Amino acid sequence: MQDFTSHKYADDELLQRLKSMFAHDYDCVAIFLENQLIGFCGLWYQTRHYSGKSCELDHFYIDEPFQGKGYGKQFLDWITYQLKTKGYEAVELNAYKENKAGHRFYEREGFEHLGFHFVKRL
Repeated sequence: MQDFTSHKYADDELLQRLKSMFAHDYDCVAIFLENQLIGFCGLWYQTRHYSGKSCELDHFYIDEPFQGKGYGKQFLDWITYQLKTKGYEAVELNAYKENKAGHRFYEREGFEHLGFHFVKRL
């Protein structure tokens, strides 16, 4: 998680945030290669008026040395298969605007760009 967040937050703060997330409809799945963690993804479960029973992928991440080698596609295919078997109708995600490689990956995988994600810090 530190690599994913570019070490912006203290370990204790990240751990507290993760613990809080698990108190809601949230899971975390991971992909391993020969017992080495190479990626992870959070799953927020919800029902939305525009997409029905859906799951929002949260921080879909493949460690940099393993990017571009098909592991992200394999991981996403596994996640979507699991969701389909549980009756989910849609998968959603947010991507940072500067993550152009991620945008291309998601579009290749059938995701449509529906809008913008806005955040206001309080």
